[in-house]
Amino acid sequence: MADMSVFWLRVAVALYACGLLHAVATVLRREPVFFNFALSAFSVGTILHGVSLVETWAHLGHLPTDNFFQSISLCGFQVAVFFLFIHWRYQFAPLGVFLFPLVFLAALLGSMEVPVTSWANQSVRGAWLLVHVLFVMVGYAALLVTALASFFYLVQERRLKSKQTSSMFSKLPPLGTLDDLINRSMGLGFALLTLATIAGSTWAFIESGTRWIADAKIAISLFTWAMCLLMVFLRTSAGWRGRKAALMSLAVLGFSALTWAAHAGLRPALLR
Repeated sequence: MADMSVFWLRVAVALYACGLLHAVATVLRREPVFFNFALSAFSVGTILHGVSLVETWAHLGHLPTDNFFQSISLCGFQVAVFFLFIHWRYQFAPLGVFLFPLVFLAALLGSMEVPVTSWANQSVRGAWLLVHVLFVMVGYAALLVTALASFFYLVQERRLKSKQTSSMFSKLPPLGTLDDLINRSMGLGFALLTLATIAGSTWAFIESGTRWIADAKIAISLFTWAMCLLMVFLRTSAGWRGRKAALMSLAVLGFSALTWAAHAGLRPALLR
């Protein structure tokens, strides 16, 4: 990949980050936050992303789809163009909560095709990894709270429908309170896992160049993040509430447990 195409793509990633911040802030505050600014930055980022792809195409002599990095970059650009068209045609701003982070991550991964120099300071290397782990652990804790609140929501809903007046769950909070707890813990979990994904991907990129992307547990981690993003979108923008949202929260916790197992929990046992 030509040097200038990498430069334009990394500038596009920085601009796409504004859309990511909009999505995270919207989820945490449960209302649109600086959408117009994020859309403007996203639009400029899409243009520069296109410039990067054209320069890579000219350098290679064919459409840049030779490897994962080029393919994911091209896919991210197509999604960005799709969103801009949909917003221009239908003014569907809530879709940005889902597509802004998706395009950002696709462009970020695509920009990692060309390795950078390794860690100049081992202390920075260790601190960066520690930050990633802390984000993951606190994010998983927030998702656990989301799942527990979802479970109790389902129990309380069933109690109310069956008109039970006495049981071990008789002192559960009202459905509205549980729904609010799900919202808050889900938003916090998504924000922290997003930061963990960015920090972990960047750390692995600096640590091992392009080799890390072929690791199966990385694919599981990215899929778990994508499921968390889908949960957030369905709840905040598509209006999912009640039973469907609660079941989705439990499913995301299951994927999170699988991700943890792939990274640490089951790995020693599987290697015996």
